[in-house]
Amino acid sequence: MRSRLGSVLLLVAASGCGLTSGSPMADDVRPGSIGRGEPLRGASLTVTSKSFTEGLILGAIMGISLEAAGAEVLDRTGIQGSIGSREAVRKGDADAGYEYTGTAWITYLGHSRPITDPRRQWEAVKKEDAANGLAWLRPSSLDNTYALAMNQENAKKYGTKTMSDVAKLAKSDPDAVRLCVEVEFANRADGLPGMQKRYGMDLPARNVTQMDTGIIYTQTEKGSCPYGEVFTTDGRIKSMNLVVMEDDRKFFPNYNAAPMINAKTLKEWPAIADVLDPVTARLNNTVARDLNAKVDVDGEDPHEVALDWLVAEGFVREG
Repeated sequence: MRSRLGSVLLLVAASGCGLTSGSPMADDVRPGSIGRGEPLRGASLTVTSKSFTEGLILGAIMGISLEAAGAEVLDRTGIQGSIGSREAVRKGDADAGYEYTGTAWITYLGHSRPITDPRRQWEAVKKEDAANGLAWLRPSSLDNTYALAMNQENAKKYGTKTMSDVAKLAKSDPDAVRLCVEVEFANRADGLPGMQKRYGMDLPARNVTQMDTGIIYTQTEKGSCPYGEVFTTDGRIKSMNLVVMEDDRKFFPNYNAAPMINAKTLKEWPAIADVLDPVTARLNNTVARDLNAKVDVDGEDPHEVALDWLVAEGFVREG
């Protein structure tokens, strides 16, 4: 299997001082259910992404899809932080990348209150970001947002399935609801403070322990943390067989992944939408957890994971 780790590391390193180079994607792929007739033949497109696992996978999925439709694709995935990849697309240094609707609405566009309906959230981002020269294609149901999770033993012991159940337990048995969370989550309005307010919880400080993300997962798996803060598409949820509490009052913001395209690029190559829409529609939390786990748990390469998934789904063919 071809390793792309070297190019990813170089790109990540380059991102710190302004990303000015990339490496061509050279996958031997052709149209499957997408890209028939190669409507992007003649296009030279640059794809970007953030540097964490899911971002790298989504960037590869986009790039390979565009390749199958006939485009020459320059790989500039792996930019550190959120702002860098967005700015690359906005300024025209890159043409496209997957982004999250909640991140755009809250972080980039500066709104303090998320929109609870995911479709309306995407529509609002799409409308407002048009003034920034950015076009948003149809969103996926992949929602990489916050959640609380517990191991199987604690799930059976306490019987909670929703956040409302957790709130009820906190009132009837206060010592049972002990949380392990990140420092950021503990202080964000869309994190612990807002969560407690929405669900009518008033946890004592002794019941909340702040720690690094990786430790939260391991301690939740062990049961030392009855409830751990997780991200809903993290592959460790599957590998550790954790039970995720349903956000039944829809408090946490929607972070649905959707293609963010430079508006000039999309105007020149409108077929990009036809190529990416079916792929995006197939992305959901289950798919994301499976793909993320292949990288984070099994040690597979993000690009190869993306390629294997696109082939398995029939979107592209190899050779």
